[in-house]
Amino acid sequence: MKRFALLLALTAGGAPLFAPAAHAADWPQWQGPNRDAISAEEGLLKQWPKDGPALAWKATDLGGGDSAPAIVDGKIFAMSIRGDDEVVWALSEEDGKELWVSKLSPAYQQRMPQSKEGPGGTPTVDGDLLYVMGMKGNVACLKVADGEIVWQRDLQEDFGGAIPPWSFRESPLIDGDKVIFTPGGDEAMIVALNKKTGETIWQSKMPGAAEAPAEPQEEARPQEGPGRGGRGGRGGRGFGRGPRAGAAYSSAIAIDVDGERQYVQFAAKGLFAVSPEGKPLWRYDAPANGMGINCSTPIYKDGLVFAASAYGTGGGAVKLQKKEDGTYEAEEVYFTSSMQNHHGGMIVHDGALYGGNGGNGGGFLACLDFQTGDVLWRERDAQKGSLTMADDRLYLRTEDGEVVLIEPSREKYLERGRFSQPDRTSSPAWAHPVVANGKLYIRDQGTLYVYDVKAN
Repeated sequence: MKRFALLLALTAGGAPLFAPAAHAADWPQWQGPNRDAISAEEGLLKQWPKDGPALAWKATDLGGGDSAPAIVDGKIFAMSIRGDDEVVWALSEEDGKELWVSKLSPAYQQRMPQSKEGPGGTPTVDGDLLYVMGMKGNVACLKVADGEIVWQRDLQEDFGGAIPPWSFRESPLIDGDKVIFTPGGDEAMIVALNKKTGETIWQSKMPGAAEAPAEPQEEARPQEGPGRGGRGGRGGRGFGRGPRAGAAYSSAIAIDVDGERQYVQFAAKGLFAVSPEGKPLWRYDAPANGMGINCSTPIYKDGLVFAASAYGTGGGAVKLQKKEDGTYEAEEVYFTSSMQNHHGGMIVHDGALYGGNGGNGGGFLACLDFQTGDVLWRERDAQKGSLTMADDRLYLRTEDGEVVLIEPSREKYLERGRFSQPDRTSSPAWAHPVVANGKLYIRDQGTLYVYDVKAN
C-alpha cells in the first residue's frame, strides 16, 4: 500500500501559478518567477567597486548543501543537512536571523564525493505554502509561517523511483492546482500531485520508454576513459556504467506551445514533455550524455526548446510540430558541441545564449546565437559556473568561488567587476547565485553571504 500522510486539512480555493508576492523583485522558486534565471528587478549597480559590492550580512551554521535560496515576503528559504537530519529552514531577509527550522527526514548519505554535504533543490513558495524535495525522494508541503509539515510523499515507495547517484536534486514545479515531481519510475517517470493535499492526480511514463527499470544508485561506479559517441549517448570522463534510466538532476518547466500547456523535463536518457493531463507528447535524446548526468533546466524561448549536458556532449534545439494524434514531433534545428553545460544553467537574452561550456575538467563562459547555435564568443577568463541575470547584467559564480558581473553583449565579453568570496570551503561552489530585492545571495555550504547590489 502506498504511504501517504495528510497532516492538516487546508482551506482556500484555486490559485494562479504563483500567488502575488509582497515585493515585485522576490525570487519564489528555482531560477526565479519564470524559471529562466532572469529577475525583473531594476536600479542595481551596473559596475562594481574594485573589491566588489558591500557585504550586508552573513548567516552561518546553516548546515551543508547546495540548495539555492527562495526569497518571498521578507523570508529566505532553503535546505540543508544538519547533523543526522535533512532540514528546511527560513531566515529573516533583513538580517539573516533564523525564523524556523523543520526536519524533513533522516539525512541521506550519497556515495558520490561531490556535493555530498547536503541537498541541492530550491524550495518553491506558493502563497502561504512551500514545497520541497529531499535527497532520497521524500517530498513535502510546509507552511511558510512556521515550517509545519502539511503533507509528505515518498517518490521511491509511492512511485517506484530510484535515487540517482548524486541523489534527487529537483526543485518542485507548481502549475495551477498541481505540483510536479520526477520520480523516474518505470510507470511514473513524472507525476502530478494535488498541491493542497498531496494526492496523486496522474502519473506518466516517459515517451518511448524502454522496459528496463531505473538503475539503482548502488550500481553506479566510477568510470574513466573516453565518452560514448552518438546522439543521446555522448559521454566523457566521469561516473557511471553507461546510459542510466530514470530521473536526472534537472527541474521541470511549464511552457505554452500554440496556446497548449506542456511540462518539459530533462531525464537521464533524454528531454521529454507531457500534457497537463500527463499524456506523453514528445522526446528528444540528443542532449543527454551517456551517463545520465543531465543537470541544467531546459529553456523555451522564441519557439525553440533547448537542453544541454557536459561529458563531451553539448546542446540541441528543437522546434515542436503538432501531429494529428495530439502528440508532437521534436524537429531538431541544430546541435552544438560548443555548449556542454554541466550544471550551472543557461540564460537567453536578446537572442543570445549564455552558459558555461565544460565538464569536470573545467571550462569557460560561452555566448551562442540562440536561433542557429553559432558561437559568438568565448571567454577563458570567465571560468565555468552558474548564472543569473538582473537589470541587464549577468552574475556568474565560478566553481572556484569568484563572482563576476558581466554586461550581456553579442559582440564581445564585457566584464563590469569581480570579487572572490571570502572563507571559501573546499567544496565546489555549486549553489546558484540569486538576486532579489537589491541583494545578491551567495551560498557556500553552511554560510549564506548577502551583498548589497542596489544602486544609490
